[in-house]
This record gives sequence, structure tokens and C-alpha cells, in this order.
Amino acid sequence: MESLVLHLLTWSDVINCKCSSFFAKFANFGEVVNWKMQMPQKHADLFAAMGARLTIARNEIGFSQAAMAEAIGVSPRAYHSYEKGQRGMPVEALVAMGERFEVDVPWLLLGTKSIRAGHDFDALKHIESSLDKHLTDEGIKIKSEKRGAIVARWYQSHVEGREVTDDDVHTWIELVRE
Repeated sequence: MESLVLHLLTWSDVINCKCSSFFAKFANFGEVVNWKMQMPQKHADLFAAMGARLTIARNEIGFSQAAMAEAIGVSPRAYHSYEKGQRGMPVEALVAMGERFEVDVPWLLLGTKSIRAGHDFDALKHIESSLDKHLTDEGIKIKSEKRGAIVARWYQSHVEGREVTDDDVHTWIELVRE
């Protein structure tokens, strides 16, 4: 596993920096050793896909980010970072969202990977090809994890017997576009 921190900070390292405050010394030290804190790519992709699904779900509920944050007991800043795929969402917040708004938590977490045997794979293939055709025809490029969020929402609507309109698909695309 890749190390998130490439150098251990010691007190003597901080003291020897020519800065006036601890935070300035810490920031200066980070620049000196080329401080690197980065999320591994597979986690970044997972969080981006989940963030896209969160955006779609929140929009369908009709809440702003701030209202959703309050409803599930997190700060608006934290909730914003979940939708942007910058960090994972705590289990407690996922459970609150599932219970309060009847959101399918396995779908939020896994998207189409939550589909089990016995599901309509032909419908899923049709949904994917329809979405891909639309994106190609319109010249729209979105990341694969965000495409997956749209496919997963569309498929879930199909399973629940809800009709998906062109407006729904356009809204989902706009929500996950960057």
C-alpha cells in the first residue's frame, strides 16, 4: 500500500524551520520535503462514483446540499465533499439517508454492482447502450464512474416500475457533469 506521508515530522525539524508560528513552520516543512497526501486512485474513483449517485438522489428528493447535510446530521462542508467524491460518507449518515428518504443504500455504495442474479440484465444493457448513444450524439463526455451513477439510477427506476423520461436523463447528466 502506498504511503500517504513520505516523511515523518519531528519536533526538531519544525523548530529548525525559519518561520514565526508553528503552522507556518509546518507548512514550510511540508514544502521542503515535498509533502504528499493523496487518496489512492481506486478510492478516488469509488468516492467520485458514490458522489455522483448522492447528487442524483439528493436532487430527486428535492433538497439542497445544506438541507441534506442537516437532515442526515453532517456539516454542509462535509456533505459537499461527499458529493464531490473527495471523501467517503460515514455509515451513520448513509443509514440516516436510507431510513429518512428511503434511498437504496446498496445502490448509493455500489451502483450497478449491487445488482444480483435474477435481475434484468437485458434491460441494463439497453439502458447502457441508450445512454452511450445519447452521450455520443450530443458530444457529451463524462467520467465512467459518473456514467455508472446514471445507469444505476436509470436501472433502479426500471426495477421499481418508474418511467424514466428524457428530462430525467438530461437532469442526471447535468448533475454529474463537471
